[in-house]
Amino acid sequence: MKFVEEIKALCLPDKVVICDGSVEEFQKITEMMCRNKSLIRLKREGSFYARTDPDDVARNEECVFICTDDEDDVGPTNHWVAPQEMKKRLHQLFRGCMKGRTMYVIPYSMGVIGSPMAKYGIEITDSPYVVINMHIMTRMGVAALNEIEKGAKFCLGVHSVGRPLEEGEVDVFWPCCDEKVIAHFPKTKEVWSFGSGYGGNALIGKKCFALRIASTMARDEGWMAEHMLIMGVTNPQGVKKYFAASFPSSCGKTNLAMMKSSLPGWDVTCVGDDIAWMKFDEEGVLRAINPENGFFGVAPGTSLKTNPSAMRLIEKNTIFTNVALSDDGDVWWEGMTEKPPASLTDWRGNPWTPESHTLAAHPNSRFTAPVDQCPVLDDRAFDPEGVPIEGIIFGGRRSTLQPLVVQAKNWQQGVLFGAGLTSETTAAAKGAVGQLRHDPFAMLPFCGYNMAHYFSHWLSLEKPGRKMPQIFSVNWFRKDREGKFLWPGFGENIRVIKWMFERIEEKVPAKDEAIGYLPVTLDTAVEKLLTVDRLGYLDNIQQEREYFSLFGDQMPKELMRELDEMEKGLS
Repeated sequence: MKFVEEIKALCLPDKVVICDGSVEEFQKITEMMCRNKSLIRLKREGSFYARTDPDDVARNEECVFICTDDEDDVGPTNHWVAPQEMKKRLHQLFRGCMKGRTMYVIPYSMGVIGSPMAKYGIEITDSPYVVINMHIMTRMGVAALNEIEKGAKFCLGVHSVGRPLEEGEVDVFWPCCDEKVIAHFPKTKEVWSFGSGYGGNALIGKKCFALRIASTMARDEGWMAEHMLIMGVTNPQGVKKYFAASFPSSCGKTNLAMMKSSLPGWDVTCVGDDIAWMKFDEEGVLRAINPENGFFGVAPGTSLKTNPSAMRLIEKNTIFTNVALSDDGDVWWEGMTEKPPASLTDWRGNPWTPESHTLAAHPNSRFTAPVDQCPVLDDRAFDPEGVPIEGIIFGGRRSTLQPLVVQAKNWQQGVLFGAGLTSETTAAAKGAVGQLRHDPFAMLPFCGYNMAHYFSHWLSLEKPGRKMPQIFSVNWFRKDREGKFLWPGFGENIRVIKWMFERIEEKVPAKDEAIGYLPVTLDTAVEKLLTVDRLGYLDNIQQEREYFSLFGDQMPKELMRELDEMEKGLS
């Protein structure tokens, strides 16, 4: 492969390894990392612990760039740099950056290999941590390389931690660099990532390819690449429906995707917890695949109470990053148990006790685990044709205003639900936590092109003969004046999903409100969660107008008309 030789000549690694994706390869790399103390072997079968540099713990959105010939293609919510200018900067950064290191070439597939919805990639990296995570998160190795060699188009990703080693220099436990750049080139389907070794900054198959690059491919080819979980829901009569749900990071996607139902006879199965690729088939049915092969889940708050399926998922063959390490070689994080252990080593490597004034685990600490270990994995999770989506759910973290559940009256209003999505920020991205921000479709950090054009793409999907999914909005996070959650959440969320399920079947009534259809009642205990604060909504509409003004005359007029209708109905 000519480009491998070109990157080798630029980065100057000590050696090059073409990854084959084998178990033996994974074992060899993890053993090497344990020897150099960048990994710690845990008591859990096949599991490891990694600790990052304290300045490399989350996505660095301010360092993410989309590089197109026309700045208008990127829009006001992305950072733009012209391709030639960025390539010049990247070549300066990458020149000699892999000295003293091994350059790994990772061929991989996003989606089941051979599926008509699968896409292929090659990531070149000097990080063994990236290699072992890509082993879990993608279908990597010889089979993917064979598809590429047969002519399948692929996304090229080049990644470096940005810390070359001089001869004889001892490596640090987590190499990274102060200067970080994650640059995307949609036209040539390339991603160049420099300086960070963490998560979505470094695992190029995940956010960089599966969302930012794939969203531009989806726009051009008429499909959808979305930041969505996919779940199957079966009622007591054995009828099954699939839902896709879009939430900003750390807002409960994994918990919902693996929800343990509190209603007898209602079962939930998981296809995926983070990314959905969706396309209408010849019969007009929207079909979805999970392009990933693993879970990269947020650890804090995960417990036998909140997500027993996830706790079973991570019992073995899991990489834990930035959680706390127990004295007996296991892991712990806040929320895992009611009572913390008496003694731990925290995510920074310092001794920790319950009397410590710091968190034991970083709020964005993670687990990486294989999809096929999920105890509630859907029986069609690996269907190459995808599963049929009948409902789409949007939800953010809102402590006020947003009702528990609302159904859109039509596709256009549903798109407005997605476009107007707001959420209180979490630790998944670097920056302040708890601030309300607009996050359209939970895609603000991940849409690879102009968000106004993305709204238009969603609107364009409704066509005669297509079976359009019903769209809903949910909010599990409303609080009372004392700051306590009003809705119990977790397994109780099935009561909301049940209402959606039965609305799709047109079996239950709804109240016709200006903001959409609401349940007539779930029960008296949640009535306050279903009230419409008209004044609050009118103020929210003005905030939406102000946000949408960012897009100028490119903002779809259909959505502004929906907003006008909603405002008129509330006045």
